[in-house]
Amino acid sequence: MAQSSDTTQTLTEYRVLARKYRPQKFSELKGQDALVRTLSNAIETGRIAHAFMLTGVRGVGKTTTARIIARALNCAEGPTTTPCGVCEQCVSIAQDRNMDVLEVDAASRTGVDDIREIIDSVQYAPTGARYKIFIIDEVHMLSKSAFNALLKTLEEPPPHVKFVFATTEIRKVPVTVLSRCQRFDLKRIGADVLAEYFTTLIGLEKATAEPEAVSLIARAADGSARDGLSLLDQAISRSGGALVTAEDVRTMLGLADRALTVDLFEAIARGDTAVALTQLEAFYAVGADPGMVLQDLLEFTHFLTKLKVSPGLATDAGVPETERVRGGAMAAGLSVPVLTRMWQMLLKGLSEVQQSPSPQRALEMLIIRLLFVSTQPTPGDVMKQLKDGSFVPAGGGGAPVTNGSGAGSGARAQLRTVTNTQPLMQAEPVKTAAVATAAMPQNFEEIVALAGQKREALLQSNLVNDVHVVSFAPGHLSLRLREGAPPSIVGQLSDKLAQWTGQRWMVSLSRETGAATIGETRRATDDAVRAKVLTHPVVAEIMQVFPGAKLTDIRED
Repeated sequence: MAQSSDTTQTLTEYRVLARKYRPQKFSELKGQDALVRTLSNAIETGRIAHAFMLTGVRGVGKTTTARIIARALNCAEGPTTTPCGVCEQCVSIAQDRNMDVLEVDAASRTGVDDIREIIDSVQYAPTGARYKIFIIDEVHMLSKSAFNALLKTLEEPPPHVKFVFATTEIRKVPVTVLSRCQRFDLKRIGADVLAEYFTTLIGLEKATAEPEAVSLIARAADGSARDGLSLLDQAISRSGGALVTAEDVRTMLGLADRALTVDLFEAIARGDTAVALTQLEAFYAVGADPGMVLQDLLEFTHFLTKLKVSPGLATDAGVPETERVRGGAMAAGLSVPVLTRMWQMLLKGLSEVQQSPSPQRALEMLIIRLLFVSTQPTPGDVMKQLKDGSFVPAGGGGAPVTNGSGAGSGARAQLRTVTNTQPLMQAEPVKTAAVATAAMPQNFEEIVALAGQKREALLQSNLVNDVHVVSFAPGHLSLRLREGAPPSIVGQLSDKLAQWTGQRWMVSLSRETGAATIGETRRATDDAVRAKVLTHPVVAEIMQVFPGAKLTDIRED
């Protein structure tokens, strides 16, 4: 029983790395040089604001900075930039038991009543400290009424009161509150800074780790010290006191080997289907998360694009050797449009993989799409080839389309002849030169044109799409209406023609089939032209190169 009690006591005394190594003074903050310099100068010169607003992503040190400010202002030797850490104020603040430093979680105390408690306590002097300091974490969670209740006190607090706010959602904080505070934006901590920091902590913990393993953890932390420390804690526990290897970290995070990711990207870029799919199977076998594989590909694509436009990155010591050497060679052989196309497809595929009931299959389908387009020219390349006449249709026997004489010239001339038609969905011209206000229309097309001249758009549309002409003679019109057409067309047309021409018109309905409507005739003509254009070898090749492309319009060259 005694041994069990000792074990329980040991377990309860353990503190995670994020709490055990929480910075206690400004010099220990990582990656926040601008904030440290500004606050240090303010304290040394006595220009201490009454309210501070700390904002940034999770785990960059907002709450830690707030507590350091409280110690710096209330230290027995202060205000000082280097709190002693041994006086009663420093110790009690570090142990969260100082009565004059009140830390409020706005996420759980969002109402105006909670703020009233703070306002009521503001008027009382601190019991033993120099300042009464209110630290309000996640301040953006306060309600609108709570913010409004705080405004007056925040603008003119008593000289013994300081406010320190922390938030991850600065845009949700009212401007009226921001204008009363000194704002500090805490930056994401660089991966190299985190890696150096983690290496130091590993030594303090009497543990060992491969440099690559530390780099993987620092990169996965995404700029957050707390996230990285949690991962480091997990990695040390996983190793059981042995060496923390890169392979252990990859398995823990579901990551793929960086070199294997580069191999996969290279296989995709050259269109090597067998190697790419085999590589995917290898990732699946070792338990690599499909989403993480895709994010690694996105990250490497982004790196190559930056390397393409700024070759100097290849000499950056912070870039891993695999990316620096092999990435430089790949960037030289890939164009920016190709990299951009790959980025867009990977980015779209990321949501597909995340939402798919089978992420691995979704990833494989995405890689197959990438392999398919990897050897295809970009739209810009095709347009350029068509413009300069160097485009060669597929299928054999196709000569380059050139601007000179010969087969290429003939192909372009043929395309020009085929497209020398009216645009799709555009009414063909009608002969209206002889039509006057009092003139008698000589055919049904002139009646349609006359309706257009008189700005009778609805009637003109009905005549084009709903009327089958059975017989026509000046002053006499026999027609059949399309099923579902408004029957009022007959009376309306008769009245309008009499009004426009000054003569009486006999417009009657017939049961005979009659001719096709003008709209049907135009659509049939357009369909014939479209079919002819689609059979042209150049257009057919474009449709083959870009699956899913559609011919939306045909215009005269």
